[in-house]
Amino acid sequence: MRSFRHADHATLMTEGSIAGHLIAFALPLLLGNLFQQMYNTADSLIVGNFLGSDALAAVSSSNSLIQLMIGFFNGVAGGAGVVIARYFGARDIPRVQKAIHTMLAFGIAAGLLLTAVGVSVTPILLRLMGTPPTVLPQSISYFRTYFFGSLAFVLYNICMGILQAVGDSRHPLVYLMISSMINVTLDLLFVGVFRWGVASAAAATAISQVVSTLLCLLRLMRSERDYRVNLRAIRFDRPALRDILRNGVPAGLSNSIISIANVVMQSNINAFGAAAMAGCGAHMKIEGFAFLPITCFNMALTTFVSQNLGAKRYDRVKKGVRVGLGCAVAIAEAIALLIFTFSPGLIGLFDRNPEVIAFGVMHERTIVPFYFLLAYSHCMAAIFRGAGKSTVSMLVMAICWCAIRVPYVTIATRLFPVLRAVSWGYPITWSLSAVVFTLYYSRANWMHGFERRDARRA
Repeated sequence: MRSFRHADHATLMTEGSIAGHLIAFALPLLLGNLFQQMYNTADSLIVGNFLGSDALAAVSSSNSLIQLMIGFFNGVAGGAGVVIARYFGARDIPRVQKAIHTMLAFGIAAGLLLTAVGVSVTPILLRLMGTPPTVLPQSISYFRTYFFGSLAFVLYNICMGILQAVGDSRHPLVYLMISSMINVTLDLLFVGVFRWGVASAAAATAISQVVSTLLCLLRLMRSERDYRVNLRAIRFDRPALRDILRNGVPAGLSNSIISIANVVMQSNINAFGAAAMAGCGAHMKIEGFAFLPITCFNMALTTFVSQNLGAKRYDRVKKGVRVGLGCAVAIAEAIALLIFTFSPGLIGLFDRNPEVIAFGVMHERTIVPFYFLLAYSHCMAAIFRGAGKSTVSMLVMAICWCAIRVPYVTIATRLFPVLRAVSWGYPITWSLSAVVFTLYYSRANWMHGFERRDARRA
């Protein structure tokens, strides 16, 4: 093994203050993800205000399908980041290099496949979701244009995952700030000035994502450090690919399972008409912003757990878990209080139609008081992913957020044909996942497997 060199802006989380590392890593992620969330939110704000409720409904109806299509590949990328972080924590740089270049090869193949599938199955999936005829043509146009940029979306998430795995959350922030400003400018130009329709909003997002991908890739190529990318070295390494898929496929399936459940939820929302679609879609954009602090703590926690397990710092892992969970739950409820209080004004930013606002406020105020359960479940899933136990997270999500949520909403809407019945599906299943995660964490002694393995090798 060759000597380890400390990389610029890369952070080893195996020493020093636990809370300090988590916060220092999470804050740039938070700012970066705020800008990333501006992509789709700018689409919705500008489309809703310039093109009307039907156009906003078209963008909103596409969101769950977009997450379904890209969620699997992004989950695999996240799982691969766990592998890199563990090697990085163990200071095994040759394996870091092999994992990075295998990850990029996977991203190129996945991006091309996603483009072909996303563009071809768009009309079929939207019709299966029961998208209203008045909205369907614009939904198809938005969705297809969005997926022409799939290669850039996948590669950016992979490049960002590489940097985050070595503790660098600053450069992705800078690149997202640049691309977000490009996205908003192009949205205003394409939609507000030229009135090119909803497809142009998707085109603006794709163009801005290409920019951030190129910037991130150039950073990796020009680095003189241990995570430098060499384009000629991009190829599949079988052992590295096996490790990446072992950790990444369950994470990807977990994302897909959640997305499938959300597609079913969206189908039930669609049954209540364009106003319900627009109102609930506006809430999804608000939630995307509101939940970013939790998402960032999750990402920090996954990297922290991975690096410290690689360094065999088991007591430090346990302390980090307690700190991460406490912060995430507290922040989630603070955010929930703000959203609940200002809900009418927040929904009104997207659409001033009173019916849209009424649907959005009802949906929002039913869900947000239970954000602490959602935060807790996501944090536990992040902990297990960092420990290489992505299958645990996948099974819990599959059972609670799909196998239970889908039958619930199907039965509930028949017994009580109101939108509120759909809304309650979220907190009910969040509660179940929180209970299951707690039982596994407290009774499975999941950390002991690492400790026993090291004891046998000693």
